[in-house]
Amino acid sequence: MKDTPINHKIVTQKIKESPIQNVGKASIRDIKKLIDQIEAATGEKYIRMEMGIPGLPPTQIGIEAEIKALRKGIPAIYPDIFGIAPLKKEISRFVKLFLNVDVSEECCVPTVGSMQGGFAAFMTLNRMRKEKNTTLFLDPGFPVHKQQHKVLGIDFESFDVYNYRGDKLREKLESFLLKGHISCLLYSNPNNPSWICFTEKELKIIAELADKYDVIVLEDLAYIGMDFRQDFSKPGEPPYQPTVARYTDNWMLLISSSKAFSYAGQRIGMMVISDKLFNSHFPDLKRYYVYDQFGYAMIFGSMYALSSGTAHTPQYGLAAILKAVNNGEFNFVEVVKEYGEKAVIMKKMFLDNGFTIVYDKDEDKPIADGFYFTIAYPGFTGEDLLNELVYYGISAISLAITGSERLEGIRACVSLVRREQFPDLKKRLEQFKNDHPIT
Repeated sequence: MKDTPINHKIVTQKIKESPIQNVGKASIRDIKKLIDQIEAATGEKYIRMEMGIPGLPPTQIGIEAEIKALRKGIPAIYPDIFGIAPLKKEISRFVKLFLNVDVSEECCVPTVGSMQGGFAAFMTLNRMRKEKNTTLFLDPGFPVHKQQHKVLGIDFESFDVYNYRGDKLREKLESFLLKGHISCLLYSNPNNPSWICFTEKELKIIAELADKYDVIVLEDLAYIGMDFRQDFSKPGEPPYQPTVARYTDNWMLLISSSKAFSYAGQRIGMMVISDKLFNSHFPDLKRYYVYDQFGYAMIFGSMYALSSGTAHTPQYGLAAILKAVNNGEFNFVEVVKEYGEKAVIMKKMFLDNGFTIVYDKDEDKPIADGFYFTIAYPGFTGEDLLNELVYYGISAISLAITGSERLEGIRACVSLVRREQFPDLKKRLEQFKNDHPIT
């Protein structure tokens, strides 16, 4: 039996007892459950890098606002399906102050996390026109978005943008859109899992092609403001968060409160729809909805079918957070810089022990340090690497489940790794290197 940091026999036993056939192909939640069981059986703590969970305390402003709302008896009242007025106002202000994009309050809708926003968006956008029934993913991406498509029975296509950065993106993207069946395209910026960030040039290309082929761009801003190479923290002052919404009217934004405000447990996100799209009419929507106006079909058709409104008190919490951010009273970017600082330290540990960074550039610039990074080790596929690292007390996910074509890599999330665990990480990586010498 191999002498590994985590008891080899117990790890092997727990894998066999689980329904997981291959750790390297397992979903995020499957890996989490497996590592929980191994930790309980061994008493050893893993370097947990599999889940993108906030590793910082929730924003206190939101907690206090929710307590106040609770004491007022708000839980007894159904929330309006389109969201409470104070929150809609602050979402609109936030988009203007941090993205420099004008949008009406009516077009700002709270959702049960960005997950619900995405689900409703995919459902509605793929029913707008009979001939446009497929989503295009600019991968790598969040695996559950594809799972949502499978549940909905909606077709999707994808490609890995790694080899199509800059001007090369135009030809590749157009090769999909010119077929005429793509309803919408989705990407995250910064990207989960690779942490690449589209440049202004690339966003303009996406916008131009969206206008040319009448395709809606879904921009996932789960990590808004977290490209720490620039300071996006000052409301109403440049630089602003990069967004396609400054170059086209064919857009929807999915903005999460989970990472930027460490508010993941309250399951509240923001769906922002351009005024033009919100007020546009699509006769084919009548096949499924009472309304053919997009905004009404989205809110009173798709959203209402999924949940009769977003939980009431979290709306008051998020409204208070956004108001403080918008007024310059709370610098949310400064708080989450901790992720970037940890990424610098952790990346160096991996690089010092023979690992390489998989997604390493934004065109010609080194990638930012942030919530995620991607790594590989010579002689291993991502699946094999993950299968082996489990025995060394290190957990992550394979890039293979994210739509990436870089099958040699795995995704590491820094959020749950505590600084006091860094000595353990260093020691385990050194043993891994000694046990797997690079030839």
